[in-house]
Amino acid sequence: MSDKTALSSLPPGWTGTAPDTDALFAMAEAALDSLPAVFAPHIRDVVIAIEEFADDDVLKSLDIEHPYDLTGLYEGRPLTERSIDASGGMPDRVTLYRIPILVEWIETGEKLDRLVRHVLIHEIGHHFGFSDDDMHALEDMA
Repeated sequence: MSDKTALSSLPPGWTGTAPDTDALFAMAEAALDSLPAVFAPHIRDVVIAIEEFADDDVLKSLDIEHPYDLTGLYEGRPLTERSIDASGGMPDRVTLYRIPILVEWIETGEKLDRLVRHVLIHEIGHHFGFSDDDMHALEDMA
């Protein structure tokens, strides 16, 4: 295979360097902003974080063997499981894992901002207690 053939199989927009944490965070913020306005009051306190990989404890708790297999994680109590007198807990958190997202981006050729949006919306869906079908519908609306 020639060098030109290898380059032609890279995703569109590839510049030769991996987007950093700040770039992925900006994409996540743009994805949040694209959600229908009705969701905004319910997600304003959700913390969005970007990490390189999930740590070993997280992977073990989810029975995931390889860190490349986890692109995002919701931590918190879904809105459907809360009571009115529950307070004082840690804020809900969505973590996007940069390296696994970048690997999926390279392997699939999906536009990176769309992939980040997909992972983020899936994790935000857990915050609302949505099923996978509900999450697909939400993504289609955004």
